[in-house]
Amino acid sequence: MTPPPSVSGAGAGGDLEAPTADAIRLDGRPVSAAAAAGEVTGGPELRYRGWKAMPFVIGNETFEKLGSIGTAANLMVYLTSVFHMSNLKAAVALNVFGGTTNLATVAGAFASDLYLGRYATVATGCIATFIGMIILTMTAGVPTLHPPPCDVAGARGGGEGKCLGATRGQLAVLGLAFAFIVAGAGGIRPCSLPFGADQFDPSTESGRRGINSFFNWYYFTLTIAVCVSSTAIIYVQSNVSWWVGFSISAALMLASCVLFFAGAGLYVRVRPEGSPFASVARVAVAAIRKRAVIAPSDVKESSLFQTRHASGGGGGVVSRLPYTNQFRFLDKAAIVVDAKSEIGADGHPKNPWRLCSLQQVEETKCILRILPVWLTCIVYYVAFAQTNTYVILQATQSDRHLGGAGSFEVPPGSFTIFPMLALTVWIPLYDRLVVPWARCLTGREEGITLLQRMGIGMALSVLAMLISAMAEKRRRELAVVSPSNTRVSPQSAFWLVPQLAALGLSEAFNQVSQTEFYYRQFPENMRSVAGSVLFSGLAVSSYLSGMLVAAVERATNGAGGGAGDGDDDGGWLAEDLNKGRLDCFYVLIAAIGAANFLAFLACAKWYRYKGSDDDDDDSDHHHHHHHEQVNFADRISAAA
Repeated sequence: MTPPPSVSGAGAGGDLEAPTADAIRLDGRPVSAAAAAGEVTGGPELRYRGWKAMPFVIGNETFEKLGSIGTAANLMVYLTSVFHMSNLKAAVALNVFGGTTNLATVAGAFASDLYLGRYATVATGCIATFIGMIILTMTAGVPTLHPPPCDVAGARGGGEGKCLGATRGQLAVLGLAFAFIVAGAGGIRPCSLPFGADQFDPSTESGRRGINSFFNWYYFTLTIAVCVSSTAIIYVQSNVSWWVGFSISAALMLASCVLFFAGAGLYVRVRPEGSPFASVARVAVAAIRKRAVIAPSDVKESSLFQTRHASGGGGGVVSRLPYTNQFRFLDKAAIVVDAKSEIGADGHPKNPWRLCSLQQVEETKCILRILPVWLTCIVYYVAFAQTNTYVILQATQSDRHLGGAGSFEVPPGSFTIFPMLALTVWIPLYDRLVVPWARCLTGREEGITLLQRMGIGMALSVLAMLISAMAEKRRRELAVVSPSNTRVSPQSAFWLVPQLAALGLSEAFNQVSQTEFYYRQFPENMRSVAGSVLFSGLAVSSYLSGMLVAAVERATNGAGGGAGDGDDDGGWLAEDLNKGRLDCFYVLIAAIGAANFLAFLACAKWYRYKGSDDDDDDSDHHHHHHHEQVNFADRISAAA
């Protein structure tokens, strides 16, 4: 699960609150309420339909998640059982697929901000996902689009039979399905949440309450969709028929599209306003151009260029950031060398690529301060990448019966539900019990800081990998001594639950806090990309996990004296887990995570929380919510 960031009355987009008449853009241009209204299609006045549009928005998102989550969790089984991929190739392919999917959300966010707008981006994503699900269903339902079953291959070969791999054409069709699904996720994920919040008027009390309630319902339906998709749909795919299971997912995606377009006449559609990173690029260019300028020995705010800036409680007004002495080389972008040639009669820079305001410089510093924290979170996610690959394989080679032999057998893909369940149960407990206790100890409104919560999550991920290693070691040992000739160990697959629950708790601490951290620490005018930063970290992490799997396989292939063909070679990631050392792989991830945790501690100690000239509590980093802000934990606890 990748929860969207907490919001300040506005979803991940951050631009829902209509600017007041005296609001000033960061480039110095005044923005009137009428002009802001003119940026929305449908006339000069905004017509917020609020809850009238919610059945279509929430229904669209619920059916999309119902159709996609279970399918994504079960792809490891599909690739290895139907397309006869080796465990290694399937794991690398899914890491690339997951990484590209998350990276596509970054592209989708920029496309929405620059060209399409949220409505068109979500609409395009829905159609693309539906097409992808149809093609994926065809790969399972049309015999010529997937390899023949292993027994058929054996009969044709006249021997014991070795499973035939997929042809290039079959892999091309499968890749085409993945490409459409990736494109669809890139349009839906970054825009669906803020698009829903767009439908409420944030300038009114009822509108703000509507936004809060929308988030509660959003996460409640998300939880229901995850539970249903990870159980019922996966069961149909694994135990009834792959093409029937995929057909159900495609039908749910069709329902998602129908619901979304059925409400088209009710939606408020905010037009794209351009990339907020243009300001960062201008600061970098201006600082480089003025690299030879000698900065004052004692730089103060008064010695750097500032534009007239509106502050206070008006919606859409960006808080003025105070001067900080980190990354001082960027200060040169705000040094006025020649006022006549650089500053126009209106008091704004004549060339924004040569002179920037102190506000723009400090916003750029905010992003640079966040980068080291983001890099450590990339390594942290490597542990989570295993839940859809090798954890599924562990479950496949374990006893998945709820009772004795002959009882109900849980599909291996359904075990991915346990991290979500642990997160859902823990967050309300943390919000109602732990936070008040921590508040008494620390005196902080939030109990502990966001970075402290992220650090706890990282430590829990290391613990989860160590638990995973112990569980896998015991599973393999029992399989080796078992008289059964099958690969399945007599150990119950439910011994995987502790490690999955630990990962869920880790996610509750780190990933939930990380989304809030990006949203609160990014400059307000860049909150539309705050969620994309999280997704980009997930993307790079998936690629990193794929490279780690390939490197470990290459380094340990044949280490056990096997044939070295990648099947039963005795390497850590052997095709038969009973002949490999997956536990060593988990210990390696734990060691990397521990080193990364130490690096994170150094980054956290160095980090400075974003301040504001309008915030009297900046010195002790107390970031109190405004009345329209909604804490993510409050929403989850209300939904649960």
